[in-house]
Amino acid sequence: MGNEEAVFYSRVLTELTLSFHIIYATIGVGVPLMIMIAHWVGIKKNDEHYILLARRWARGFIITVTVGVVTGTAIGLQLSLLWPNFMELAGNVIALPLFMETFAFFFEAIFLGIYLYTWDRFENQKKHLLLLVPVAIGASFSAVFITMVNAFMNAPQGFDIVNGELVNINPIIAMFNPAMPTKVAHVVVSAFMTSAFVLAAIAAFRLLKGSNHVYHKKALYLTMKLGFVFSMATALIGDFSGKYLAEYQPEKLAAAEWHFETQENAPLVLLGVLKDGEVKYAIEIPFGLSMLAHNNPKAEVIGLDQFPEDEIPPLYIHYLFNIMVFIGMWMALLSALYWIGIKRGWKRVSSKWYRWLIVLGAPLSIIAIEAGWWLAEVGRQPWILRKIMRVEDAATTSGQVDLMLVLFALLYLILGIGSVVVLRRMFRKNPVERELEDRHMEKGGDVQ
Repeated sequence: MGNEEAVFYSRVLTELTLSFHIIYATIGVGVPLMIMIAHWVGIKKNDEHYILLARRWARGFIITVTVGVVTGTAIGLQLSLLWPNFMELAGNVIALPLFMETFAFFFEAIFLGIYLYTWDRFENQKKHLLLLVPVAIGASFSAVFITMVNAFMNAPQGFDIVNGELVNINPIIAMFNPAMPTKVAHVVVSAFMTSAFVLAAIAAFRLLKGSNHVYHKKALYLTMKLGFVFSMATALIGDFSGKYLAEYQPEKLAAAEWHFETQENAPLVLLGVLKDGEVKYAIEIPFGLSMLAHNNPKAEVIGLDQFPEDEIPPLYIHYLFNIMVFIGMWMALLSALYWIGIKRGWKRVSSKWYRWLIVLGAPLSIIAIEAGWWLAEVGRQPWILRKIMRVEDAATTSGQVDLMLVLFALLYLILGIGSVVVLRRMFRKNPVERELEDRHMEKGGDVQ
């Protein structure tokens, strides 16, 4: 296997691993906050349904965490095996955030175990709720530290280069690079948004399948409301991300927006297809790109004409950008209408067709997360460490990467199918109606 083939298979395997891992990582970051909010609402309203909601979500969360650990370990392994030159160059810089990510995970896992073990052992539920605080913090900071590594790859700093080596390394400066604030904020908040919509889809699906229990209605209303709040926050952070790109990675912004020539009053290009170097069937928003980049409709936006051809990212990232943006807009609208509709008593938002739209929101939200990550990673091409090391210079020359690709693909297939089967059996054998009945019998109360 030549170096070109090794680079290709290394890229495919890394993309496969990240694409699979990001599903479980997103849920792993977002669901702990959902559990904590549900538990807090249950205490505040003295409502057993929300307490049970937190309990059942926590059980399912354990399965996703387990798979996330396996795929996260695979990423760490592949960094060393597939990209040894990158690790040799930058390993000392990214070692600290990688270690801190592991520490954050263990911090989360310890308190999650205590939280699950101590159900019904606290007379004061507020004390039990406090155990969720480190779980949510650990989950979020796990994402923060690993995203710092990715941010460093986009905006490397905190070192000097002497004879092709990174010396005088300051890992703190490297971690707090210009890309860090927007990347970290976008990853964490979009994880909250996606998790809310996934949980909303589960509640809507149960209602569609005939379980008209108020438990599912409360779960749906809570998660759709949270989904709307976090979708608005994601949109705001996305605006900040556009301004970061205009300042620090203009070639990535120009490629994502098909902005070929530097100009003032730059329009925002949405949809469309690129044919023979010409954009067709697109929607242009006048002054939109200038506003996105600089908050000034007359501002000049740097185009692709200012960069060498071999440093321009693949232009198909425009489609990824559109997928991410339009799904985000759709989910924000869907959740806003549901929230308003429930408040005003609109029957349409409780109809079957609307609930099916909510169910569809789960895979759409996952697709948006995937498109966002592909946009982030492909948009950095051809660099693995921007302006310092190219991807082809970082990859292994091993002839066994194609075999690794097959083996890891089988592993992810087994993990994916296995996690779905386990989760389905876990909740099918213990429906909420039965659990509520059992808990009321234990307490000597009436079943609601």
